[in-house]
Amino acid sequence: MAQEYIKIKGAREHNLKNIDVQIPRDKLVVVTGLSGSGKSSLAFDTVYAEGQRRYMESLSSYARQFLGRMEKPDVDHIEGLSPAIAIDQKGVSHNPRSTVGTVTEIYDYLRLLFARTGHPHCPECGKEISAQSVEQITDAVQLLPEGAKILILGPLVRGRKGEYTQMFKDLRKSGYARVRVDGQIKDLSEDIELDKNKKHDIEAVVDRLVVGQAGSQGRVADSVETALKLGGGLVVISVVDGQDMLFSEKFSCADCGVSLGEIEPRTFSFNTPHGACQTCMGLGAKMELDPELIIPDKNQSLADGAISPYQNQNWYFGQVEDLARRAGFSLNKPVSTFTPEQMQLLLYGEGGDIHKYRNRYGRVREYTSGFEGVIPRLDRLYRDSESQGVRESIEKYMLASPCQACGGKRLRKEALSVKIGERNIADVAGMSVDEQFKWANELAGKNTLFSKREQLIAAQILKEIRSRLGFLNNVGLEYLTIDRIAGTLSGGEAQRIRLASQIGSGLMGVLYVCDEPTIGLHPADDTRLVETLQKLRDLGNTILVVEHDESVMRAADYIIDMGPGAGEHGGRVVATGNISEIMQNPASLTGQYLSGAKVIPVPEKRRDGNGQELLIQGARQNNLKNIDVHIPLGKLVCVSGVSGSGKSTLVTDILFKHLAQVFYGAKDRAGGSDSITGTEHIDKIIEINQSPIGRTPRSNPATYTGAFTNIRELFASVPESKVKGYGPGRFSFNIKGGRCETCGGEGYIQIEMQFLPDVTVPCEVCHGARYNREVLEIKFKDKNIADVLDMTVDRALEFFENFPKISSKLQTMQDVGLGYIRIGQPAPTLSGVRSMVKWQEKATALSSALDAWMFFIMIAVTAAVNAACITGNDSRGECICRGGEAQRIKLATELSKRATGRTLYILDEPTTGLSFEDVAALLRVLQRLVDSGNTVVVIEHQLDVIKNADWIIDLGPGAGIKGGQIVAEGIPEDVALNKASVTGKYLRRVLPKLK
Repeated sequence: MAQEYIKIKGAREHNLKNIDVQIPRDKLVVVTGLSGSGKSSLAFDTVYAEGQRRYMESLSSYARQFLGRMEKPDVDHIEGLSPAIAIDQKGVSHNPRSTVGTVTEIYDYLRLLFARTGHPHCPECGKEISAQSVEQITDAVQLLPEGAKILILGPLVRGRKGEYTQMFKDLRKSGYARVRVDGQIKDLSEDIELDKNKKHDIEAVVDRLVVGQAGSQGRVADSVETALKLGGGLVVISVVDGQDMLFSEKFSCADCGVSLGEIEPRTFSFNTPHGACQTCMGLGAKMELDPELIIPDKNQSLADGAISPYQNQNWYFGQVEDLARRAGFSLNKPVSTFTPEQMQLLLYGEGGDIHKYRNRYGRVREYTSGFEGVIPRLDRLYRDSESQGVRESIEKYMLASPCQACGGKRLRKEALSVKIGERNIADVAGMSVDEQFKWANELAGKNTLFSKREQLIAAQILKEIRSRLGFLNNVGLEYLTIDRIAGTLSGGEAQRIRLASQIGSGLMGVLYVCDEPTIGLHPADDTRLVETLQKLRDLGNTILVVEHDESVMRAADYIIDMGPGAGEHGGRVVATGNISEIMQNPASLTGQYLSGAKVIPVPEKRRDGNGQELLIQGARQNNLKNIDVHIPLGKLVCVSGVSGSGKSTLVTDILFKHLAQVFYGAKDRAGGSDSITGTEHIDKIIEINQSPIGRTPRSNPATYTGAFTNIRELFASVPESKVKGYGPGRFSFNIKGGRCETCGGEGYIQIEMQFLPDVTVPCEVCHGARYNREVLEIKFKDKNIADVLDMTVDRALEFFENFPKISSKLQTMQDVGLGYIRIGQPAPTLSGVRSMVKWQEKATALSSALDAWMFFIMIAVTAAVNAACITGNDSRGECICRGGEAQRIKLATELSKRATGRTLYILDEPTTGLSFEDVAALLRVLQRLVDSGNTVVVIEHQLDVIKNADWIIDLGPGAGIKGGQIVAEGIPEDVALNKASVTGKYLRRVLPKLK
């Protein structure tokens, strides 16, 4: 009989207090609680980690040696555990070649669809092309200049690895004397050795002749026919000292003489040389020097340093001075007064002759006679320089521009000339998920473009495409385009893509562990997400979700509430049961908010602001529809709207990047807009986003906020330190002098175990204190530096209450609800952390090491760990700190700085990873910032934040191309009454006056 529960006994991972808990199987279970209460420690670091470890232990020892060992979680016993798959926020590659289509495999099926049912067209004239006969190929050869020497070649191998020794023997037996290998003619009487690990092109030389000789036409026809048989329908005509011409029995243009090679799925892949645009190598963009970054302020004169890269290079200024005399412009007048011809000369030069020479080191260099031009010179330095520093300095003035050869479509023109109807594969990939779903349905419907034969071929392919697109629709991602680069997705979007993929897999009996899948999701899309999770459950799986969203909790079959506090005050199970049982439990803080016994209040009065505003005119980046946006200053402003409506584009890409250029001279180009006015009313801008605060255990809250600098200075000022001559640097665990040299200041030593997981033990010299004995003897108020780093924020605030420089930073951390964390706590151990084991690299290493007959092991391992991001505190620092605690530490750092009352704060979904109580604490801090005269702009979906705003800018009405407009703006009550606003519909439910 199958077990009904996953039984966990004695869980002690991180802050868990030796807890016992039962998780119902085949149910949707939500783990909730305060940020830092131990939710992820239970769900990911205990349950998921143990499930993954047990699966890995079932693999062969040969496979495990490439994957490494996984540590056993600190738990006594877990019963009834299924194979576990993590669907968290960090599984999407940041490789620019990875797209939504490749991650979901939709693009792979599109490649197959176009290869099997697409209609090739001539890349030159656009006409649909058909097969070429031997006669047509012969006629094309006869059109070559008389006397031209040609080789008629039969392609045997195209871009494949191997030695091909037997092939060469067979060619000799068949009477062939020569072959062309990788562009070089080789005699078959010689031994030809090839590197089996490199890709090769091999063609048999069928004939050599001169065009126009007597009887050559019949000879050409016979040789072409022979070559076509050898090459499987392909023949290469190679003109000596000229170019190769590829002909095909299958596809050619009778008018232009253009031939296409065999159309295969790889023809449409931008990750292989067969399909990728040769100019941009399949990236769709090229890094090019941008005149706007080189001369950022055209109101400056050249004498005042208008050319940013050459502001301090007097020798180059002399060349510009010489050009000015010849071209008739002044060095002391603004660049804006130059004529277009003068700007062209300055930027691109006079186009003189290029001269090459060899310098004293033997390297070939070049120079141009006349003025070279600013951009050509920087481009030459970027190409020729061997200094990484020089290249990085030039990259500041470069932007990724769409490739001119392929128009940003990544593929060769031959691949783009294959169409279904009027669309090529790039056109289809550029559609939104919603549009492409309709297109696929049309192809599969009664009014299809396909013939009966093509319908039979496409039926199964279209079924797979439609199912995957349908899943993306169901999780609220209908606005995404298939060609969207995966690295640009938010954590929530990436997680929902993987969630959709798992539903498509149809697995049963699996434990899925999800990490806040509602991140970045508008309340309007919550219903579809819940339905998706329930479908996954109904397949016969157990869904364990770490979540704070109310709609998910109300849809859950079972809830586990962790607490009662956070950090060392948490780690216990406060309440378990269904939603009714949680609401009736007085010990559950979550239950109090769900029942309405405790609420986040609405301000009695909305602020009027200071009467000033920022005005963005003509915002048109991405999907924004040339909108004008008014942002009142001195208020808490919330930018809301459904996912994909253009919020981040407006606030981050346009507003923040423009202001960063104005105030800090940033090089990132701002998104498209006509103008942004009102910047004189603010004096600085601070962005608090979800990027990591530290990548190694050496980073901690004290170092990030700057409090540790003041603490080290305080310890350096005590009498014992002065007597010994210790400065602040002596109290750093990152440099020699004060740190323990045995462990390098890490406090632990990792012992490698050949057949078992590596063991991390405290350093036997410093016993985990990180410092040497001499430093630990220096005490302040009977505490040494290690004791101080082990204090919680609350305890440290009492300890340093008479030291404003330190206490002010600690006070702000306490204000944002982080009083429980230790000030020396390594950044990777903060809540929201996910340690990413580099599974893909290990699987690649495995595949290269395996023999062909053992390749199935690699497939099994890759399938098992495809979505795996092992969680927990990785002592080697291979994890990235995100989430509730990390972002609040950033906020505390900025709060501790001296406020001017004219600062603009920009926050991107600051409620990520926060419970109801944490959101209330966050709002108190934001309100305090605005009360000081500052302006706070928040991108947010969380209704408690939206209802507390002084002003709302609601974008929509839909996502993607259906969004990008201002649907409503005003105070929350006005937006709630606006029937066009989707946000307003949900806002009415939480505003007491409108319920």
